[in-house]
Amino acid sequence: MTNYGSDHDVLQTALDWLEQEQPVILVTVLKTWGSSPRPPGSLMVMRKDGVHAGSVSGGCIEQDLATRYRNDELSGSFPTRIDYGVNRQEAARFGLPCGGRLELLIEKLDDSAALQQLLEAMQQQTLLARRVSLHSGEVTLSRAEPDHEFSYTADAVTKVFGPRWQMLLIGAGDLSRYLAQLALMLDYKVIVCDPREEYPRAWNVPGTELVTMMPDDAVLKYTGHDRCIVIALTHDPKLDDLALLDALASTAFYVGAIGSQRNCEARRKRLLQMGLSKQQLQRLYAPVGLDIGSHTPPEIAVSIMAQVTSLRNSAQASVRNTVTAA
Repeated sequence: MTNYGSDHDVLQTALDWLEQEQPVILVTVLKTWGSSPRPPGSLMVMRKDGVHAGSVSGGCIEQDLATRYRNDELSGSFPTRIDYGVNRQEAARFGLPCGGRLELLIEKLDDSAALQQLLEAMQQQTLLARRVSLHSGEVTLSRAEPDHEFSYTADAVTKVFGPRWQMLLIGAGDLSRYLAQLALMLDYKVIVCDPREEYPRAWNVPGTELVTMMPDDAVLKYTGHDRCIVIALTHDPKLDDLALLDALASTAFYVGAIGSQRNCEARRKRLLQMGLSKQQLQRLYAPVGLDIGSHTPPEIAVSIMAQVTSLRNSAQASVRNTVTAA
């Protein structure tokens, strides 16, 4: 199980094709209106014969792009932008939902070294921003922050490549099971840690990685980059506190813990006594999740995933606004 995500597979395919001296284009979803099958930042690479990896829609747009590419109808110069679904008839033709519309960026790929650099960054869990000038077509690579993901302005398109967002769950109980399923649907890499003998035996969520090491060891092993989320869910202070102590001292994007308000206040006092600073402790979300009146494990899992998603989207919106203002 890797932590590279679908972008890695798309870029690796493009590199393989370039090494075979195949002509390759890179297609990026720039913007969507209404309902759209793929979000901004989604990637696809395509050969001249129409073979492609990744996707930008449900299939009809890929077919149209393949026809245009084979017939040399895309553009005399790259990069170029294409808008699909500008009217109701066109949206229906390409299978876009009612009101759906998307704008695509088409680039010609010919730099194997730049692709290799992006792939190596993913493998080394380093975040790199790939910026494409919409005026000159120049492509530059630079270091990126964890909350930088995708931006599209009048001047440039920037997409960040690196490790997938990762969620480390301490405890293999019912709540972890529901939370893991939600996280997998949102393309997180999910690791579940539980050293207790009985809980790992009942764990049965495909697509997750189960480890039985002590929680503090798991935090040290699996929080090596800034796209990490750590959530303590055992209700056992001996296990949860160990994980939180190291997670709050790390660069993890989000650290949370289950428990009542009273238990969480007692936990904060313990963590201060164990050496955490007040500034580090301010990063703890406890009780974890949004207050939506949750009671059952599935409802609590929804509240947790909603809080994490809200924080991620808020961070990304802040970055986009800063870039636009600049």
